Amino acid sequence: MAGNSQRPNRRKAGTKKGAVVGSGGQHRKALQGKGPTPKAEERTKHPAARRAKAAAKRAEAGPQVRTAPGRRGFAAKEAPELLVGRNPVAEALRAEIPATALYVALGLDNDERITEAIQLAGDRGLSVLEVSRHELDRMTGGVLHQGIGLQVPPYAYSQLDDVLELALQSRTAGLIVALDGVTDPRNLGAVVRSAAAFGAHGVLLPERRSASMTATAWRTSAGAAARLPIAKVTNLTRALERCQKAGFVVAGLDADGEMSLDELELATDPMVVVVGSEGRGLSRLVGEKCDIRVSIPMTSATESLNASVAAAVTLAEVARRRRTAS
Repeated sequence: MAGNSQRPNRRKAGTKKGAVVGSGGQHRKALQGKGPTPKAEERTKHPAARRAKAAAKRAEAGPQVRTAPGRRGFAAKEAPELLVGRNPVAEALRAEIPATALYVALGLDNDERITEAIQLAGDRGLSVLEVSRHELDRMTGGVLHQGIGLQVPPYAYSQLDDVLELALQSRTAGLIVALDGVTDPRNLGAVVRSAAAFGAHGVLLPERRSASMTATAWRTSAGAAARLPIAKVTNLTRALERCQKAGFVVAGLDADGEMSLDELELATDPMVVVVGSEGRGLSRLVGEKCDIRVSIPMTSATESLNASVAAAVTLAEVARRRRTAS
């Protein structure tokens, strides 16, 4: 019973907490200390040290930006994007927008759009991957995807010099479209589509306060971004000066412009058409840099056009005048 155990109460030597006999004179060394604590970057197994080592390797190797061979418009500098939705994916594949893989949710009820998307992806040799809906939710960040997504590589922008060279070497008068503060990627894609349709040689975008060629812009352009060079410039005003020195007339679209589109006789000359933002139009500095400011005649003063429609109307008129003059 409790308290009457017959087992001997023995303790092995060395199992008692702390030193058994004295300290062996170690207290003096303990008082000396080990010096200041090293910085986190200097500790071999600390995460900060590993990050510092990886950063040093990257700095030593330098920037590595590769462009996929044989295709204009995408590079490996940024992560690819995912274009989602049954109609958008089918439209993008029909337009042969550059893509790397098609993701389809497991157990998805196929309709004609899903069937067509899989068929088009297979014809182009794209990887068709089945994933769970949970995984597709994670990949899209919770965006409504309808069970399908198309992986689109990031766009590789051209240089301003390349656009100018292409325009100057063309048999027809050079035509470039510049966007000043257009932030809606759908507007950007629509402008690129119109620019390609009406014979423009390139599009200029400022690096700041401007939409980029995202998956949405790719889809809206209906594949035109794969055929038309698009350049990002650090300063749009200086880029327009470069165009002027190369012999281009810079025409800005402005509702209060001094010239009507009907009077644009300079349309047959090398020209840069500048399209302002959806809200405030041309910025002050860009507006001052334009050689002429052109208004689009409309029946009512209260009506207005968004950036992509205004660009399409202007480019169509420029193309008409050039056809008539030739």
